[in-house]
Amino acid sequence: MRYLALAAVAAFVPGAILAAPVVSPAIQKALADPARADQQPDDAHRKPAELLAFAGVKPGQQVVDVLPGGGYWTRIFTGVVGSSGHVYAVWPKAAAAYGAKGVAALQAKNLANVTVAVDPAIITVTKPVDLVWTVQNYHDLANNGGGEAALGAFNAAVFKALKPGGIYVVVDHAAPAGSGLADTETLHRIDPAVVKREVTNAGFTFVGESKALANPADDHTLKVFDPAIRGKTDQFVYKFRRP
Repeated sequence: MRYLALAAVAAFVPGAILAAPVVSPAIQKALADPARADQQPDDAHRKPAELLAFAGVKPGQQVVDVLPGGGYWTRIFTGVVGSSGHVYAVWPKAAAAYGAKGVAALQAKNLANVTVAVDPAIITVTKPVDLVWTVQNYHDLANNGGGEAALGAFNAAVFKALKPGGIYVVVDHAAPAGSGLADTETLHRIDPAVVKREVTNAGFTFVGESKALANPADDHTLKVFDPAIRGKTDQFVYKFRRP
């Protein structure tokens, strides 16, 4: 009931910093799954309970995990949505070269409710989904000359993939305010204001943000792979809704 109340507040106060919702039993069970033993040491800094509760993912939903890397989030989603739901682990065609290892790793898991694919376009689904999710990769979309045009194309594809009322969550490493896209290839960071502007320009409503991954000690000047900050970067967690 508390989560429902928070969701109702967000509906009337777009852009609020939402209090942490209650973590559902489905999320708790998925995180405790012994099959995730190799992942669980990372949970302390990735904060999956807080982020998934913030997203509102639940059993039976259809979820697209875009650019899923090694499959950390995909493997959690599979337990949360259960046998009545489905997870699509997708690498857009432009990122196919980076997806080979992740595709093979996820396919080897033989997860019954997961489709793993390099998409021939950006995001292709047979019917609209409940949630599109991307973590620490949104900034890469602007690289190699892609710029704002690539971000716009991606956001349009997400909008098309979601059902009305569907949720779009973007998590990424924060760059200095006002830096725009200047650091996406060098520091692998992006100005949060750019993300908010580009996504809302695509037709989404900004619901709010979670501070679960915020780190005020990160001054945004180091590359995210620098040992001094790796795993501790200041990250923004933005939640949008398709009207």
